[in-house]
Amino acid sequence: MKNWGNGRNSMRARWVLGVGIFAITAASYAQWSNPAEDVPAYHPSAPLKVSALPPILAGARLTGENFQYPWQRHVYEQVAKVGNVVYQLPCNCRCDRALGHTSLRSCFETLHGTECSTCAKEGVFAYQQTKLGKTPAQIRAAIARHDYESIDLAKQ
Repeated sequence: MKNWGNGRNSMRARWVLGVGIFAITAASYAQWSNPAEDVPAYHPSAPLKVSALPPILAGARLTGENFQYPWQRHVYEQVAKVGNVVYQLPCNCRCDRALGHTSLRSCFETLHGTECSTCAKEGVFAYQQTKLGKTPAQIRAAIARHDYESIDLAKQ
């Protein structure tokens, strides 16, 4: 006579295993997310009151061990000239996740822009594109295409 008890345990184990695999797959939702829709933090328009924002580092604060290369100081000086624009741009280094930054401008309110080439290149790119008459939306689109990656910081 056949022992149905073992068959039921085997079927139950397979069912539990199947549910477990489904749960793990569902939990790893990234397979269903679209990376193109995962845009780093930025503000869609210029700040209403610039004086309420933390200042971009300037002057004597652009010295010391964090400013070992001439381009570091130069980038901060350029970004300070287009502060409202960089406020409206995302930062592709994803410092919004790691540091809580709300836009590219946040990188230059701290020393982060000195140590991150992505931030620095985007800052230079934003300055250059603004001088060429591009709007923040156009610059944002170019940053999404990674157009800033061609910037050579050593030549700044």
